[in-house]
Amino acid sequence: MIRRRATTKLAHGQRMWPLLLTLLTMVLVPTVCVLWFMGQAIRNERLAIREKLSDVYRQQLEKVPSLLNDHLAILAQKLDQAVEDSSPAQCFAKTVKAGICDSVLIFDPSGKLAYPVTSGLKSMEDTHFSPDWPIAERAEFLELDFEKAAYLYEQIATTSADPASAVRALQAQARCLVKTNAIEEALHILTKTLTENEYRQVRDQLGRSICADGMLRALEILRETGSADCQDVQRTLYEITSNYEDFLLPSRQRVFLMQRLMAVSSGELSFPTFQAETLAATFADTFAGDLAIAVFQPEPTPTSKQPVTQNQSTAKLRRTHLPGILSLPSANSKAVALFRQETVTNLAKPLVKQQFSSGDVLVELVPPSEILMLDSPLLTIQAGKSLPGWQLALHLEGNNPLANAADQRISYYLWMGITVVIIIAALSLLVTRMVTRQMKLTRLKNDLIATVSHELKTPLASMRALVETLLEGRCRNEQQQTEYLELVARENLRLSRLIDNFLTFSRMERNKRTFDLVNVRPADVARSAVDSVRERFESAGCAFEVEIADDLPVIVGDQDALVTVLLNLLDNACKYSEDDKHIRLRVFANGRDVSFEVSDRGIGMPRRVVRRIFDRFYQADRKLSRKAGGCGLGLSITRFLVDVHGGRIEVASRPDEGSTFTVVFPAVGSNH
Repeated sequence: MIRRRATTKLAHGQRMWPLLLTLLTMVLVPTVCVLWFMGQAIRNERLAIREKLSDVYRQQLEKVPSLLNDHLAILAQKLDQAVEDSSPAQCFAKTVKAGICDSVLIFDPSGKLAYPVTSGLKSMEDTHFSPDWPIAERAEFLELDFEKAAYLYEQIATTSADPASAVRALQAQARCLVKTNAIEEALHILTKTLTENEYRQVRDQLGRSICADGMLRALEILRETGSADCQDVQRTLYEITSNYEDFLLPSRQRVFLMQRLMAVSSGELSFPTFQAETLAATFADTFAGDLAIAVFQPEPTPTSKQPVTQNQSTAKLRRTHLPGILSLPSANSKAVALFRQETVTNLAKPLVKQQFSSGDVLVELVPPSEILMLDSPLLTIQAGKSLPGWQLALHLEGNNPLANAADQRISYYLWMGITVVIIIAALSLLVTRMVTRQMKLTRLKNDLIATVSHELKTPLASMRALVETLLEGRCRNEQQQTEYLELVARENLRLSRLIDNFLTFSRMERNKRTFDLVNVRPADVARSAVDSVRERFESAGCAFEVEIADDLPVIVGDQDALVTVLLNLLDNACKYSEDDKHIRLRVFANGRDVSFEVSDRGIGMPRRVVRRIFDRFYQADRKLSRKAGGCGLGLSITRFLVDVHGGRIEVASRPDEGSTFTVVFPAVGSNH
């Protein structure tokens, strides 16, 4: 029997899997489809909004390249005008200070670099030295007689008709005076004599200004001695270094003097042309070849092999041999403006503000080397003919009405999708519960059919065997015949109880059981139940105690139904008491309630069984149930009848110690 029942459960589980898998598929497929459609709707909405925004901003952005072209053309015109109106040095300073470009190269009509210059107006290569010059050098470097050398250099400077020779003699005299600690005399020569007009523009062999070198040497001497005149000399040297009008300095010397002055002043002094001088000098020094040809030769275009004229090429920013540096040749080929890449990117900012007054967008000018690193701009276009290869990239920033509308619509799609998924999940859960319940009912019906068949078959088989024995006359005497008839009667009674339980369960399921509710005496109910089981309990060797209290209050109910309640409890107590059958029935008043208590000393029940004993067809121990008889309906019917009468049933049980069932009904006139 156990093996067959396990096989039945396995088959039932095997039948459930396809159904559960089908239900799961019915849930997952619509859910996945809804999520996919929702994702596509959100994606399409974003693309549509992106296209609308692109159309809105494209017309404004397309005006920026022409503005850039015009702006660069204006810069080129300013550069041409500066070259025409001033000297190369003045043009350099004016252009840089006006912010036209980062630096500039100025060329003369012959194509030679006019500024930054590498030599002065006159160098010492053309100087005619006095015959006494070797004698003075011997006294200084060989004899180490610095006083004598200083005197000889002074005589040479006084008698020399060549300013260059006199300046070099004065420079040497000051050098020797410093070595003899004649600091005041040396400073006078360096700061006063060398700055006179006749010596001011004299250069050394490398074209450097001796006057400026003398002032720098005087500054160093004053700093070493801590003299108060240091600030005056520093100020004078600053004026010389910053003078682009009548004091021409080679670019390298000017940059060196600027560096020294900024260093000794600890950052207090600054030169607006320092970065420009450095950039121009670096550009000229690092180029190998004809600089004029390099900066004015037009670049070949990748789409055409036709030569480009100079006039066409001058309006374009061009790459140079220095990384990150671009050049803009002037139309008259007399100057070349140099721009750092970050300066070019800043050119578009004021022009963008003219087209985009709100702060909702950011437009940046992107060089060719950084185009691949752009972070998903809304819109990109070419920056124009003046900036070949550059692009204008537009990014959205801040609050945008169209973007907000898109977010609202996307939120709507999202909530709709979530709602649909929740509805699908809820319906699926409902269907699953209904199917599970139906399957459970089907299983209960199958169990009921099997149980009814078995329970009816057993007493019928016993009765048939006894009747056949009686009919065949195989009884030895009348006593045995009487015993057989009593057995037939008991089996008939058992069969009647089973049928009554099944009929009660059927009416209970169909909710068609009617009850005749009248005032009932609890003692009468108890006595009717006792009379029905007393003979059976006594024949089974059961110790049966009955305690009925006096003056019990009246209760309302159907007496037959109440008797059925007690009979079911007494039958269970007898069936599950095994050999030591000791059953007690107590009826007593508990306040305004009447309690019927049935207790036994049977096998008892653990707590997990107590929670389920009122379920239909539940049997804690099927083997014992088969032996004692029953189909698991008695307690479920009992609870149904108690609930109908407005009562309650309580259970107290421990394994191997017995069980106590207490049924409580409200008395007539109570407030329950």
